[in-house]
Amino acid sequence: MAAAVAPLGVALREATQRKLRRFSELRGKPVAAGEFWDIVAITAADEKQELAYKQQLSEKLKKKELPLGVQYHVFVDPAGAKIGNGGSTLCALRCLEKLYGDKWNSFTILLIHSGGYSQRLPNASALGKIFTALPFGNPIYQMLELKLAMYIDFPSHMNPGILVTCADDIELYSIGECEFIRFDKPGFTALAHPSSLTVGTTHGVFVLEPFNGLEYRDLEYRSCHRFLHKPSIEKMHQFDAVYRPGNISQQDFARGDTPCLKLDSEYVYTDSLFYMDHKSAKKLLAFFEKIGTLNCEIDAYGDFLQALGPGATVEYTRNTSNVTKEEADLIDIRQRIFHLLKGTSLNVVVLNNSKFYHIGTTEEYLFHFTSDSSLKSELGLQSIAFSIFSAIPECSGNTSCIIQSILDSRCSVATGSVVEYSRLGPDVSVGENCIISGCHIIATAVLPAYSFVCSLSLKMNGLLKYSTMAFGVQDNLKKNVKTLSDIKLLQFFGVCFLSCLDIWNLQVTEELFSGNKTCLSLWNARIFPVCSSLSESVTISLKMLNAIQNKSAFSLNNYKLLSTEEMLVYKDVEDMITYREQIFLEITLNAKQSDLETS
Repeated sequence: MAAAVAPLGVALREATQRKLRRFSELRGKPVAAGEFWDIVAITAADEKQELAYKQQLSEKLKKKELPLGVQYHVFVDPAGAKIGNGGSTLCALRCLEKLYGDKWNSFTILLIHSGGYSQRLPNASALGKIFTALPFGNPIYQMLELKLAMYIDFPSHMNPGILVTCADDIELYSIGECEFIRFDKPGFTALAHPSSLTVGTTHGVFVLEPFNGLEYRDLEYRSCHRFLHKPSIEKMHQFDAVYRPGNISQQDFARGDTPCLKLDSEYVYTDSLFYMDHKSAKKLLAFFEKIGTLNCEIDAYGDFLQALGPGATVEYTRNTSNVTKEEADLIDIRQRIFHLLKGTSLNVVVLNNSKFYHIGTTEEYLFHFTSDSSLKSELGLQSIAFSIFSAIPECSGNTSCIIQSILDSRCSVATGSVVEYSRLGPDVSVGENCIISGCHIIATAVLPAYSFVCSLSLKMNGLLKYSTMAFGVQDNLKKNVKTLSDIKLLQFFGVCFLSCLDIWNLQVTEELFSGNKTCLSLWNARIFPVCSSLSESVTISLKMLNAIQNKSAFSLNNYKLLSTEEMLVYKDVEDMITYREQIFLEITLNAKQSDLETS
């Protein structure tokens, strides 16, 4: 059976590599009208994040890493209540109207949601999910370049409007050589990928109108009867969203975030990105102008798409099971959006040979960069990407991954670990399944397996300082408790957090936590020392980790301590970019010298 599946994987790889080549040709060059997006907009959660994004965009444009002649914008959410990616979409529409007046009705716009704090992948917290480094390219690709490359064919086959996507997923697809995905129908148009029913429970699922096409194809244009948001398997069956492969050519529907589906398994079509035409965008903007301020979390997928299609009903507006925080206004706002959009069509572009990868958690990040041979093959990911380090021994397909880093040849990195933007000396030993980011480790050091270590530059009282967050890669930084007496329910590196505080000689008081005192978590625990040098900062945080591992005391009493939440407030983006740039220049110089020696 494997032989029958191989051509699909090959087609996907070839299609992906073609898009990457085409984007590479546009990098650093002015684009012709209609050849690329008119506007690329990224959303940010607050002003600090907005500034960080603008600094990085300006750096990329200066270094000619992006196509030129395009308007790149960062749109920040208003201060106050969390408004979700639906609220961010509405705010972005308002920003476009303010900036361009009626002119934006003729633009093709890419809107990338990147406004979260990335608590499930904290090495992306300081500089943003959309600037997460990927292990290929010279200079190294980040998620932004990959998104732009994967959507390279869209603008020239799209009517004026907005394509909405998220910063931490990758959509790969293969279609016929003479075919293109067109976004040219009124209303909304969404991409759909074949997925297992289990994947469907955590995504949006399309209930498609009956199809009279006799032949199965890689690309199908379908109409959607209704859209289900994170439905139960029972609900998928109830609404006829489930397909069986019996009447389709024998194909193996691969999926990025699950193993390949078996040929006899049922499947559903799940969502990724969607497009809305200018008329629909204006309708949403008029609604937003009318309500003025949004005080609740709106989901661009759950609250916009569920209102669409002839089968949409108002019931979902009262279902708050998928909402992180239930605000008083939520149901009312949802119902108003439903009545506003009801009757609008939802067109679906079914991509039968496609994959959707999510890289939003430490687990997904490590899996896709070290163990997952599919994504490596399709994107051309490397074990050593733009780095100075001797070869890594592969071990049954699983390897480590080094991105824009300088490692002494005597340093060791175990399989399943990722090192990015770091310098490691000869006596450094990294255990398996670790994430090391932005670190400088000269002294002898052992990083225990499953450790997460990420250094940040800080600006405090006008002085440059450093702090290094250190956790277990499986720690849940979002889990919170309401009272100090419940701290025992939190776990740090697999150990009761209360025991850790004891080992570090820290008192359990309200002062131990920053921010909201009824929402206590590892995210806002003040446990990381502020230091005057980057290497000292890493050394001390590693001592904290090793003290937990060895159950030996290591007092943090004499240090000024910050929480991860506070580090993001004090972060010095410019210094972090400078540190990365120094590594970049050293690697470039080293490569030039090697070329001279071999020529």
